[in-house]
Amino acid sequence: MAPQTIEDLPTPALILDRAVLCRNLRRMSDRMRQAGVALRPHLKTAKSVAIGRMAVEGHDGRITVSTLAEARYFAQGGFTDILYGIGIVPAKLAAVTELRRQGIELRVVTDNLPVARAIADAAREGDTFSVFIEIDSGGGRAGLPWPGLPGLLDIARVLHDAPNVELAGVMTHAGHSYHESTPEGIAAVAEQERQAIVGAAEKLRASGIPCPIVSGGSTPTAVHSRDFSGITEMRPGVYVFNDLDQEFIGSCGSADLALSVLASVIGHYPHRNQLLIDAGALALSKDVSAQEFQPKVGFGTIADAPAKDMAVVACSQEHGFVGADDPIPFGNLPIGSRVRVWPNHACITAAAYDRYYVVDSELDGGKSVVDTYDRVNGW
Repeated sequence: MAPQTIEDLPTPALILDRAVLCRNLRRMSDRMRQAGVALRPHLKTAKSVAIGRMAVEGHDGRITVSTLAEARYFAQGGFTDILYGIGIVPAKLAAVTELRRQGIELRVVTDNLPVARAIADAAREGDTFSVFIEIDSGGGRAGLPWPGLPGLLDIARVLHDAPNVELAGVMTHAGHSYHESTPEGIAAVAEQERQAIVGAAEKLRASGIPCPIVSGGSTPTAVHSRDFSGITEMRPGVYVFNDLDQEFIGSCGSADLALSVLASVIGHYPHRNQLLIDAGALALSKDVSAQEFQPKVGFGTIADAPAKDMAVVACSQEHGFVGADDPIPFGNLPIGSRVRVWPNHACITAAAYDRYYVVDSELDGGKSVVDTYDRVNGW
């Protein structure tokens, strides 16, 4: 039987270029190894055991997830050191315990004194926990604000003094690195990230509280940091695929985009210089890239486009409206023809799908489907 090609696939479909994926994984792996920093990839982007195994190759296998469904899925796939990187609530401690009783080192995160007390209370009943304290290094999402770090020692003492609880360390996500557009700007955020978590660790240690793990996270800071002193691990995630947002802020190049959405042309509208594709908001997401850096990308750009700045300029649920600066050569894209869309935010785009159709641009230009990888969704 002839191999399946992307022309045989139903659309919309999620396409992953294995050659680019492997280059991205190798680049980050080498960078972390050379920096002397452990790699704990955030697999909320890939949500795939196959990709996760590739990402930790040559490292000790630690990973990060963002849902308990991911934690269960990766535990079933053989991963045993898993950081659940979303602030834990007491109602979820039983689910954490269930996995820990199976031999999974599932670690949790908090920045909250009542939650720390709830963890300590559960541990007194015989359960065990490994806990990170989250630090806000400037992103303004979650964590104790640096440099003040209010409540750090109170939370740490509750956890450290509780039986069966390991205070694993401190962690942060430098999400504000996504608002920079130069290596220098991202490097400055990376240094802020480093100072925040290293400072928190030093404050704990000065009070006699161990802090073995100092964990930073974000693809841009992992790529552009100039000093990892004091950091023990990094948790980049989107680097496995990259996307337009990463390209436009300078974390990768255009040749480093591994993920695309395959769509079919379903309509021609020359009077408004647009065509329609069958990939809309549910297939692409409604995340837009950093418009101040690249104003004409809309909801994704068209790969190998026959017209300048050809992009999905608007979305309804199942329709993508494709426009361009120049007149679109509709004859080059007849009804039923296929286009590939580079997404703005790979994590959100991929969340719409249950599998990756894997191609390899180094084999036949990426025309044949060489594998499929499953992925987990939900919570």
